Amino acid sequence: MAKPVFKRVVIKLSGEALQGRLGYGIDYDVINSIARQIKEVKALGVEVAIVIGGGNIFRGISGSAKGVDRVNADYMGMLATVINGLALQDALEKASVFTRVMTAIEMEALAEPYIRRRAIRHMEKGRVVIFVGGTGNPYFTTDTTAALRAIEIGAQVILKATKVDGIYSSDPNKNKKARKFESLRYIEVLKKDLKVMDATATSLCMDNKLPIIVFNLKTDGNIKRVITGEKIGTTVKG
Repeated sequence: MAKPVFKRVVIKLSGEALQGRLGYGIDYDVINSIARQIKEVKALGVEVAIVIGGGNIFRGISGSAKGVDRVNADYMGMLATVINGLALQDALEKASVFTRVMTAIEMEALAEPYIRRRAIRHMEKGRVVIFVGGTGNPYFTTDTTAALRAIEIGAQVILKATKVDGIYSSDPNKNKKARKFESLRYIEVLKKDLKVMDATATSLCMDNKLPIIVFNLKTDGNIKRVITGEKIGTTVKG
């Protein structure tokens, strides 16, 4: 059996990843596939935390562009992440994976408040922790949340699950000549404006020497492949 090269990871899932082919909302075939993949990883003894977006339900920046007050729009987006987090928790627990949802916006009936030491303790006990509610503040993306939480809990890597198999010089769906990068430095991502993660998140990772691996979530088993060291996707470090 392949051995993991990381002990503690943060997986960044976009809300759009959960919608599958639906175009909106939650595709339960997708979310159940994610749950199965995470169960595989847990069987290797890896400690897993997940940061989840809400773009399949509501994107704060899109709402703001359509005239919604930016602060209100961002809070609406944060609430969308809670819906996704609860759906993923349900799928994981049906797969017999003990899970806790922790939120940056207190809502005691639904989830635990985010407390760093408690999150770490949950992971040490073998539970998957899902971080929702973003950072709890407007103007910050869930990419920044992923970087912040990963640094706070001492994760060794951020695994950014996307719809493409790495980072390209331009959108590979629009440009057939787009070039895939096997590895990049943080400063190259910032200078080339490659949109891997937002600039705040990338800068946080750079300052704290936290690597990012971007890979295709749609290929079943890819989470395990990344964690066991297979060379897939694009690695950002240095």
